[in-house]
Amino acid sequence: MTGLLFQAFVYLCAAVIAVPVAKRLGLGSVLGYLIAGIVIGPILGLVGSETQGIQHVAEFGVVMMLFLVGLELEPRNLWNMRSKLLGLGGLQVGLTILLVMAGAMALGQPWTIALAIGLVFSLSSTAIVLQTLNEKGLMKSDGGQSSFSVLLFQDIAVIPMLALIPLLTLPELAGLADGHGGDAHGGDAHGGGHGAEMSLIAGLHGWQVALVNIAAVAAVVGGGHYLSRPLFRFIAKAKLREIFTAAALLLVVAIAFLMTLVGLSPALGTFLAGVVLANSEFRHELESDIEPFKGLLLGLFFITVGAGIDFGLLFDNVLAVLGLTIGLMLLKALVLLGLAFVFRLRGSDRWLFTLALAQAGEFGFVLLSFTVQNSVIPTQIAALLLLVVALSMLLTPALFILFDKVVLPRMTRDQERDADEITEKGAAIIAGMGRFGQVINRVLKGNGYDTVVLDVSAEMVEGFRRFGIGAFYGDASRPDLLHSAGLAEASLLVVAIDDVERTTEIVKHARREHPDLHIIARARNRQHVYELYKAGATDIVRETFDSAVRASRYALESFGMHPHEVEKLITVFVDHDREAIRRLAALYDPDIPVFENEPYMKLAREIQQEIEDTLSNRSPDAHEMVKRAWLPPGSKPE
Repeated sequence: MTGLLFQAFVYLCAAVIAVPVAKRLGLGSVLGYLIAGIVIGPILGLVGSETQGIQHVAEFGVVMMLFLVGLELEPRNLWNMRSKLLGLGGLQVGLTILLVMAGAMALGQPWTIALAIGLVFSLSSTAIVLQTLNEKGLMKSDGGQSSFSVLLFQDIAVIPMLALIPLLTLPELAGLADGHGGDAHGGDAHGGGHGAEMSLIAGLHGWQVALVNIAAVAAVVGGGHYLSRPLFRFIAKAKLREIFTAAALLLVVAIAFLMTLVGLSPALGTFLAGVVLANSEFRHELESDIEPFKGLLLGLFFITVGAGIDFGLLFDNVLAVLGLTIGLMLLKALVLLGLAFVFRLRGSDRWLFTLALAQAGEFGFVLLSFTVQNSVIPTQIAALLLLVVALSMLLTPALFILFDKVVLPRMTRDQERDADEITEKGAAIIAGMGRFGQVINRVLKGNGYDTVVLDVSAEMVEGFRRFGIGAFYGDASRPDLLHSAGLAEASLLVVAIDDVERTTEIVKHARREHPDLHIIARARNRQHVYELYKAGATDIVRETFDSAVRASRYALESFGMHPHEVEKLITVFVDHDREAIRRLAALYDPDIPVFENEPYMKLAREIQQEIEDTLSNRSPDAHEMVKRAWLPPGSKPE
């Protein structure tokens, strides 16, 4: 028991320390976990041989991750992905296998071993890539969706690979394994021992195995569609959160267990279940219950990868391992880049797709163990290939950093163009033509006011021109461009861009150059409001304030309040909030955190009490305030 607690303490302590530091340095959580594993394993020696067993448990995090990915993907969207899933994914796997196989044969390996190596190296790391894409918000991009399609195809391809590998057995290796009682890579971890006895397909013919596999997939799809909802409704009636969490885990574990019994990929089974449940009313509850377990297990998996690196073997063969790793990643990158051109990925998406999938994957550990167990690859070669897989995974976060720091800025610069020559003038200048600026422009144009619209997205500008909406490409934070747009003659400037610093700089410059200009500025949050207030903005609109006020109106009406009464109270609240911001702005100090600014916090508490007293009619002036709020501007209560 003491040993178990010590191991738990070591792993958790490593994660808690390393990951926040890595995130702070901009390295990402995955690299933080990998570094933590290296520190507690090869460097400090706090963990040892048990990491391999822990890794097999932690691999279940990949299963949970694909279940959650499935929940985000409706069946219709999956069908829409079929061309990328089969075309992009199939070509990536097929071409990589052929090229790696050719390279291995050129280095003197028999075709059977070369083919097995090609199978191992054709796969990429689902865990690292999806985790990083989600962290960086790149999952919805074209490059992210293409990467996901390839990863999903690879997970499916593991099934025929596991069926093919036993057919590549070398008789001389099989005899050697029999004489020595197996090897360290086989055993219970991947098919030996007790787990191998539990199978529904043992001794069956090929066609029978196929029927069992189809029945298992049908059971997952049918059960997820027809049985899961009644089950979760029944459990929800108990109103015990922990039981619902247990049911969510039971669902994932049961599907993974069923897929293992019939020789299919657990990750594939849970992914299908997630897709089936994507339209379920319990989808968000399932996500919130599974997410913490997924995160912990994936983190544990990455730590074991780092801890399992054999630096002794690495240093003995450092040139060979580094050469194979770099060669593999370059080869896969060339294949991916070629496919990116063929499937018309453009700009930064092309490079995101290329760099994200250039590594070997966690299923490579499984396949390597399986090849040794089935006497396909010699133990000595498998040990070196294991280092290549681990090292390529270790280098993957560095490729994402390369994308963020080098590729993306360069692609952005390359896509920039010279600012348009502004040939029009208008009563209003609108900086930013996103969702915020579009609405303002439509209202002003609809009421007969001419506008000059500026935006830094050339694609957006061209798109609006096709709709007959005049817009000019250019950065409104450039003083010369603002003056070309007619800053000196304009009556109104609307700063609608989604950039805190640029918005503030534009307001400062415009107020300095045109003291009488009416400036409406978009603010990210309350702190940004204070900055814009000091910069000289006339009217400041918080991005989510008005929508939140509107939602509050609906909330009060849902309790039976009359819409007229609600309107009065909401108007009082908005006016009170506007006045409160002016009072608080005088005490706001950007160099002091808000919660540590005592004068600010004291006034904020007083203002909060004032609004509560006013809205609940406890304030002596509450009646007059509500009455004034319902009168036209400039009128006085009788």
